[in-house]
Amino acid sequence: MLIARFFCIILLLASSARAEPPPGTDSRVIVQTSPLAGFQHYAGRALFPLLRVGDRLDLIREPSNPFDPRAVRLEWRGVQIGYAPRLDNVDLARLLDRGEALEARILHLEVSRNPWRRILFEVVSTEPVQ
Repeated sequence: MLIARFFCIILLLASSARAEPPPGTDSRVIVQTSPLAGFQHYAGRALFPLLRVGDRLDLIREPSNPFDPRAVRLEWRGVQIGYAPRLDNVDLARLLDRGEALEARILHLEVSRNPWRRILFEVVSTEPVQ
């Protein structure tokens, strides 16, 4: 029993020591990872050969979108390539509406007949962690 308590204390100390990022390190928090919706309906086919993993995507809120009031459009170099999926855009829309500093990047590219597998993107918060 005493040994089990000792290991619990060690684990607790180790986890609390890692809670604070070292000075000068990136404190970004992953907000979500999603497939890109609607890729096949926009400039996706023409742009796909130019896209690279790590490319920045712009998140543009569309509150007046007639199909989805929580719509978040994604653009690559000023050209629309799709949307955040409707099932995944509730928190993303809320954060953008609050003015949170968010960045999106291409996480994975795949040549596939299934449009939901072609582009996976990641959204991170660039607000300092407190």
